[in-house]
Amino acid sequence: MRRSCVRVLILASSVVAGPTAASAQLAVADDYRVPGLEDRRFDHAAYWASLETALGADEAGRLRVTELGRSIEGRAINAVTFGGGPTSALLWSQMHGDESAASMALADIVHWMAASPVEDGLRRLLEERLTITMIPMLNPDGAERFIRHNAIGVDVNRDARRLATPEGRILKQVRDSLGADFGFNLHDQLSRTAGRDGELVGIALLAPAADEERSWGAVRQRARHLSAVIAAALAGEIPGRIARYDDTFTPRAFGDNLQAWGTSTVLIESGELPDDPQKQELRRLNVLAILAALESIARDVVEDTPTSHYDDLPMNVGITNDLLLSGGHVVMPDGGAYRVDVAIVHDDPVAGTGPRYGEIGDLEGTRAVETIDVAGLYIHPDLGDTGYLRRGAPVRLVVRRGPESGSEEVLRLP
Repeated sequence: MRRSCVRVLILASSVVAGPTAASAQLAVADDYRVPGLEDRRFDHAAYWASLETALGADEAGRLRVTELGRSIEGRAINAVTFGGGPTSALLWSQMHGDESAASMALADIVHWMAASPVEDGLRRLLEERLTITMIPMLNPDGAERFIRHNAIGVDVNRDARRLATPEGRILKQVRDSLGADFGFNLHDQLSRTAGRDGELVGIALLAPAADEERSWGAVRQRARHLSAVIAAALAGEIPGRIARYDDTFTPRAFGDNLQAWGTSTVLIESGELPDDPQKQELRRLNVLAILAALESIARDVVEDTPTSHYDDLPMNVGITNDLLLSGGHVVMPDGGAYRVDVAIVHDDPVAGTGPRYGEIGDLEGTRAVETIDVAGLYIHPDLGDTGYLRRGAPVRLVVRRGPESGSEEVLRLP
């Protein structure tokens, strides 16, 4: 079923050539896709085992793998470096352990860097003009459990000021040692996020603020142009599904601080696309976004792209509920039928699994990823042994034509 918060279902090229086309960049994603990462949940060992396959194609020794340090639980935090050019780009992913779309994309990019032929003009361009450092799994302890935080419960992306965690210190040290010109802060945002016309957001972008005033100094302005490059590259692939992330200054956050430290930084947030529960299409689009951005840096044309491609994006709008049953009557064991709306929230909203009851009552005007109009119909919940409808309980219900348990079934959840 196509997911959209506005849906209402009623039941009754060469180095000297111009920029590489999106089709060629997407071909990189398809032709060099690393096997073993088809499920967006993977641990540290599985990820690096898959990456070894990619690195094994590097017969020319183009890539360098460096252990930067260890996580709290002792897992290696590694960087992969490509190229030796004068402009440095730092990319990091999975600083939140359950945000893996870009980690998969970086594996594919590494594979392309290792295995693409000598005559590949884009690869040669990046190799000659950039030094690209990728940290594909900054928080391996979180990835091990597929949770946001590290092993002591710290959000690494809120440790830029104190640097209390080894993961945070490693990122800061790498940025400082490189004097990174550009930074790519790669995340997965909440899937219940809409943009223009209520469509689910596939990719959200941000040139983070470097100060409370959200001023546009030269460093942030370059990030604004780079965000525009990415928005323009994605526009033909997911029209209406690109948005702009809130730019309120967050003094503890890494993106904001890298901007203040002199690294032009772009936040790329992978959200949700219809029929993409494992984020494999978003994996492809991350390859496109990253390669388009890196190429524009290598060609020194970042600031040629009008910022309007970024500035005109709609803002992210958060949505609380995955599904809303609107206009029906809930039937209780005593036969009473009550005119209430029922909201449903999934444990895994991307996969659409683990439905639980959310808010129940008058929910007119409440937003959901999907709304089903059940006006004139009756919701028969399976209450188990509790005898009452409890928020947070697993959803088991049947929508019927009438209040009687034997009336015609219209919909069953899950």
